[in-house]
Amino acid sequence: MKINFTGKIGKNFVKISFSDKIAESRFVAEKGKKALEIKISEKEKNNWRQATLIARKIIFFARKYGLKNIALDWDEINAFKFGTAEETAETFGVNFEMANYEFIKYRQAPKEGWNFVENLQILNGEKLINYFKKGKLIGEEINNCRELANIPGGGMTPAVLANSLRSAVRGTKIKLKVLEEKEMQKLGMGAILGVGKGSREKSKFIILEYTGKEEKNPIVLIGKGVTYDTGGLDLKPGNHMADMFMDMSGGAAVAYAIIAAVKLGVRKKIIGLIPAVENMPSGESLRPGDILRSMSGQTIEIQSTDAEGRVIMADANTYAEKYQPRLVVNVATLTGAATVALGERASAILTKDEKLQDLFLDLGERSGDYVWPLPLWDEYEAEIKGANGDICNIRNQADTRAGGTILGAMFIYQFAKNFSKWIHIDMASRMTPVFDEFLSKGAAGSPVRLLVKLLEKC
Repeated sequence: MKINFTGKIGKNFVKISFSDKIAESRFVAEKGKKALEIKISEKEKNNWRQATLIARKIIFFARKYGLKNIALDWDEINAFKFGTAEETAETFGVNFEMANYEFIKYRQAPKEGWNFVENLQILNGEKLINYFKKGKLIGEEINNCRELANIPGGGMTPAVLANSLRSAVRGTKIKLKVLEEKEMQKLGMGAILGVGKGSREKSKFIILEYTGKEEKNPIVLIGKGVTYDTGGLDLKPGNHMADMFMDMSGGAAVAYAIIAAVKLGVRKKIIGLIPAVENMPSGESLRPGDILRSMSGQTIEIQSTDAEGRVIMADANTYAEKYQPRLVVNVATLTGAATVALGERASAILTKDEKLQDLFLDLGERSGDYVWPLPLWDEYEAEIKGANGDICNIRNQADTRAGGTILGAMFIYQFAKNFSKWIHIDMASRMTPVFDEFLSKGAAGSPVRLLVKLLEKC
């Protein structure tokens, strides 16, 4: 979508207007008037969260009515007083792009063509052009993340993920390298190799390195890269398996957050780590009761082969120690329990650091990638002690459902204790958007926006 800034509405452009009086958003084309009227809540009820939705509504309803060219008077947006003009312009730029995305890779084009908005004209917004451009860039990388995460499991393997990211970083200053299974064996990455051994697809360990500034202690982002999760021998029910090609959404988010930050000119040292595996049942698969020796030397007792994400994140955290990071962020579609706890409106965050927790709450609110904390108290450690190994990958009590998100994070924390600052984002609840977010079906692209703001700030 092209965004341009001119003094008056161009020919064939449809004017956007806002109203709290209409029943629903509508297109009016009569008596020479062509306008897309966007329904809003009463002005006094509009807040920063509404800014995201209004931006998306504009594109959503333009697409619904087949409008290719639309015009927006920025003075009308400023009247809402969502935040600073600069923040608002960036937020609208991000969400214009997000709402104009749909996964069409495997679909035939309709005779009338795709219903994407092609041109957006913004009046009275010339002074904010750089903020719109920044938002547009972030939105484009979020959509690239969604595109990757939306590829079905038959077309997305650890090797394809590695090659896709190699192409994505081409032309940037990001260095990408991939550890193969032999290299992982030498490093003692028994956790990653154990999870992936049931698949004919070889596991990969993807490393992205960016040095925008010479620093001894980088920020390390670690993203779960399970390219398809059947649950292994503890096979998922059919209705829980259909969207498990998106179980690498954390890895995709980490990669494209770094790519966005680099394109924005962030001057930091940033590392991205993505353990990439396919979790499949076969005669070679990991079995319930098996013991894996992780890279850290700690042994992992496997009581559920469907609790695999935390297992591969264990080795990734240990590998991250070589960088002596000042901050480590884990991002994973880890537990269905996160959705049970929080619904689909926020990701769960867990950390021992209250200041870090508060920072993420603030960045989540400002970015639109909302997060909410759950406790990581020491008492929970007793629940993941193994009977035959050091640590059990699920709750070692009769009711294995209790506290699933907390115990998943507590498991990973056993491999993160050497970090000065560490936080875990369980984004399973945000893998896909909610019905009323004015986004297309499929991957939501969370939490790329939050991670970009983090990389800018920290």
